[in-house]
Amino acid sequence: MNRPLWTRIILVYLAFNAAQLGFWALLAPKSFYDDFPGLGRAWISVDGPYNEHLTRDFGALNLALMVLLISAIVTMSRQLITTAALATLTWGVPHLLYHMFNTEPLETSDNVVSLGGLAFFVALPVVLLILAPKLNNERTAT
Repeated sequence: MNRPLWTRIILVYLAFNAAQLGFWALLAPKSFYDDFPGLGRAWISVDGPYNEHLTRDFGALNLALMVLLISAIVTMSRQLITTAALATLTWGVPHLLYHMFNTEPLETSDNVVSLGGLAFFVALPVVLLILAPKLNNERTAT
């Protein structure tokens, strides 16, 4: 596969992730708080009291990130892809660091899955930052 295709795949994955988190937290904040990540697991409710305002804000900010990622998908602009990657890292790195140093509320298996997913969410924008500078040469292939 070529760089533009890999770039689009990563952007779509990140946008889908932001959309899933965003819509769930914004439209059903109590369900998000009680049931995230789903499948009978609860990762948020074990870490503090419910706050509807904060949960809805988290959802709205994820939807804002989704809009930026979708804009990068549509335009395939090197500058917009880089901006979307940096915005995703700005959110993802502190989130990963928080969970790396606050593992007590979760069981070991949940920590492994949670930290693995968060690390993946940080790794993908790094890949975008590597791919983006080389996109102009292959832009016609998209």
